[in-house]
Formats: sequence, C-alpha cells, structure tokens
Amino acid sequence: MRFMDLKETAEYLNVSASWLYKNARHSGLAIYRFGPGVNSKIRFEVSEIEAWVKQQRVNS
Repeated sequence: MRFMDLKETAEYLNVSASWLYKNARHSGLAIYRFGPGVNSKIRFEVSEIEAWVKQQRVNS
C-alpha cells in the first residue's frame, strides 16, 4: 500500500487542502491516521484515491 499526505492528495485532486480535510469523508474518501492524538498524520491510500477519481466520471 502506498499513501499520500493531505497536501499531496489535494494537489493530485486539484482541490485545496482545507476542502479535502473538511469534505473527505462526506465525499467518500477514506482517511487513515498514523500516530497518536492531535499529532497524528492524515494519509490517503493511493489506489483508493484513484478508484474514487474514476467513480467521479460523468457520462454524457
């Protein structure tokens, strides 16, 4: 498994880091936390992000 941090994921999705932090779960993105308490690091699994992007496709 490969992970991206919040900033990398936001850049990949072309959204702000604050939008991603606030809306990730609501949008269906899984958040992984590494470390204890408020100092934990937020990460996103690369293959899950790629699958989520494919699900966002709009058929016309």
